[in-house]
Amino acid sequence: MGDPIRVTVLAGGFGGARMAHGFELLGERVALSVIVNTADDLELHGLLVSPDLDTVMYTLSGEANDATGWGVRDETWSAAEMLERYGAPTWFKLGDRDLATHILRTAAVRGGGRLTDVEARLASALGVRAKLLPMSDSAIRTSVRIADGWLDFQDYFVRRHHADEALELRFSGAGDARPTPEVARAIGTADLIVIAPSNPFVSVGPILAVPGLLTLLLNAAAPVVAVSPIVGGAAVRGPAAEMMLSLGKQPGTAAGVAAYYHAAYRGLIDILAIDSVDAAESDAIARTGMRPIVTNTLIAAPDARRALAEELLALARQLAHR
Repeated sequence: MGDPIRVTVLAGGFGGARMAHGFELLGERVALSVIVNTADDLELHGLLVSPDLDTVMYTLSGEANDATGWGVRDETWSAAEMLERYGAPTWFKLGDRDLATHILRTAAVRGGGRLTDVEARLASALGVRAKLLPMSDSAIRTSVRIADGWLDFQDYFVRRHHADEALELRFSGAGDARPTPEVARAIGTADLIVIAPSNPFVSVGPILAVPGLLTLLLNAAAPVVAVSPIVGGAAVRGPAAEMMLSLGKQPGTAAGVAAYYHAAYRGLIDILAIDSVDAAESDAIARTGMRPIVTNTLIAAPDARRALAEELLALARQLAHR
């Protein structure tokens, strides 16, 4: 067997974790790096919580709760029950096993550690082979403007169940952030870059808002393949379809995803993978300059994740031999 193909995935939580897991399932054929959105992070009960990083880490380690799409399997809730008795807010649930991750992260970061180094130690302890990379070591926080004013992202997404129309986004701290050397290396040495089927606005958008990161991607030698997070006119999970209309001014369709990425990040994406139910939108996607590929993008099951990763890997090989 030759050298592994170096794959770098840009990931939010749910869809990003599943796409990264597909490549992880290909074993030693792939050297995987996952650049993860950290603008969803929050401080809760004095702890630093990184929901997207944890979802990716738990999924790659086999510890994820697949039934909920967040947290760990075999979880218990004694701490949350006690917090509720004390009158503390519990709308953002932290399970007992999950708390261990946040306790160790908080102690290490507040002790002066880089988030990148802290996450590498946590992931390694859980047996994750991939390089799990925060998009930056600087703190960046997403806020969402609704009709009543600005909300912290988790207030909008979890506490209010993303029921409000999102009118504007703000990534506080992004202007002062920079990509880490590890992120720059993962992009610069990649054979294939994949933008996971994550929300383009609140999962991928914060990553691309880190100054210098978009330039790294535009200058990368590797092809950039995005996977549409919208299938059959609906998001697989979350408010991506609604945000396409309210923030992207595009229909909540696969073609709308292509049009948005083309307008916002012209020249970034070479290929857009869409589900077979959206095959009729291929011509509209091609008019943006992106090459559409039609496949199965519903990757709830591990076999489907592996199959999509295998197909994208074959595509990378094909492009490399042209």
